[in-house]
Amino acid sequence: MQYLHTMIRISDVDASLDFFVARLGLVERRRHENAGGRFTLIFLSAPETPEAEIELTYNWDPEAYEGGRNFGHLAFAVDDIYASCQRLMDGGVTINRPPRDGRMAFVRSPDKISIELLQKGAPLPPAEPWASMPNTGVW
Repeated sequence: MQYLHTMIRISDVDASLDFFVARLGLVERRRHENAGGRFTLIFLSAPETPEAEIELTYNWDPEAYEGGRNFGHLAFAVDDIYASCQRLMDGGVTINRPPRDGRMAFVRSPDKISIELLQKGAPLPPAEPWASMPNTGVW
């Protein structure tokens, strides 16, 4: 398993970049704008640890972030998303967003922190029971 990033939602790109980059000293590594999904992702990291990123998520449509909603999730890359999800299920963990696409799944910690699991490399071919498994709860 490889740690990927921690995601937080932001309400003002300029103010956030001023804080994280100009004041805190993080480096913007890359940016992705998704017009269809109406969001921008900005990945930052400390100069000495470029592999440990913070993902700033800016949703273009205004939203009030209450109750910790501005903190999104922790993300980890796994060698085999199906095997990882099966191991979690066997241990009593609910798969909130199954890896139907062979690429991405979400689970939650006992304290309801969302954990994103991403398949390393290319997505795996769709497979059962994952391909037809519905979402459970929220993530």
